[in-house]
Amino acid sequence: MSLFRNAKFEISIAKAGDLPIPDGPEIAFAGRSNAGKSSAINTLADHTRLAYVSKTPGRTQLINFFRLDCGAVLVDLPGYGYAKVPEAIRRQWVGLLENYLRRRENLVGLVLIMDSRHPLTPLDRQMIDWFVPSGRPIHVLLTKADKLSRNEAAATLAAVRRELAGLGAQVTVQLFSSLKKVGMEEVEHTVAGWLNLATDDLPEVPTGARLGAAGK
Repeated sequence: MSLFRNAKFEISIAKAGDLPIPDGPEIAFAGRSNAGKSSAINTLADHTRLAYVSKTPGRTQLINFFRLDCGAVLVDLPGYGYAKVPEAIRRQWVGLLENYLRRRENLVGLVLIMDSRHPLTPLDRQMIDWFVPSGRPIHVLLTKADKLSRNEAAATLAAVRRELAGLGAQVTVQLFSSLKKVGMEEVEHTVAGWLNLATDDLPEVPTGARLGAAGK
């Protein structure tokens, strides 16, 4: 069984006032534009175009809701930080993201996507600062890990964990590769834990192919 497979699109919204009435626990996916968020979602869902992958960063302007078989909802948040987006649109996105992350009562956790070659940008830290006061968990995916050597990937993982160590068990970190499909099992086990789901039926985390553990 796969936690994210068979995800079905439900609704897209552009304004906080249009958010649907909460219906089941929500897991949000957020990340800087071009960090690999859409590719990660598509890989986890085993669907080539569930989340739109654009060659032009900053194109995703909506919050998209996808229903999972377990009843939870995968929430794809707009990419942030693309410099060429007009200021008015950027302000709208920031307001939408902040409102959702701080006020959505059925949001159980945040999967934060960072490019493993450029992790912990100021905007990534801002997202963490917005979400940490909620007390809910954050799971960092260091994507595009296939573009690093094994030693570089291990060093990046260790460095990001050190940087975030002060936040304790609330934040976990792993490496991820959509291209190599490595790291998928760690994400599923982590999110299943947030949802209090049994992990017996999930694919096991392959020890040999592991890029990085889900914990610190």
